[in-house]
Amino acid sequence: VQLVESGGGLVQAGGSLRLSCAASGFTFDDYAIGWFRQAPGKEREGVSSIRSSDGSTYYADSVKGRFTISSDNAKNTVYLQMNSLKPEDTAVYFCAAGRRIVRPAAGYEYDYWGQGTQVTVSS
Repeated sequence: VQLVESGGGLVQAGGSLRLSCAASGFTFDDYAIGWFRQAPGKEREGVSSIRSSDGSTYYADSVKGRFTISSDNAKNTVYLQMNSLKPEDTAVYFCAAGRRIVRPAAGYEYDYWGQGTQVTVSS
């Protein structure tokens, strides 16, 4: 099983980035994919998730209206489009996969994790 994030980088406040999470080694349609982030000295935060089977989504209040999650099932890839970025969005962003997700923001419900990609938003 492998989850590989990409697309992080340095961007100015107000800018945009698109993160990708490429999955392999499991039946993609059976899993929900979540995005989490962790900033230095802060707890991990569940940002967004999508269920591949029905497309249902979750967004944290902190990113609603700015971030959009989408899934390309043919490519086993989930994207996180991040617009209107703020300095407080600076963190390492991780994607995770879980088969039985009841609480999308609960990291302990996910089975597999990627290595993370750094997002830095300058003011």
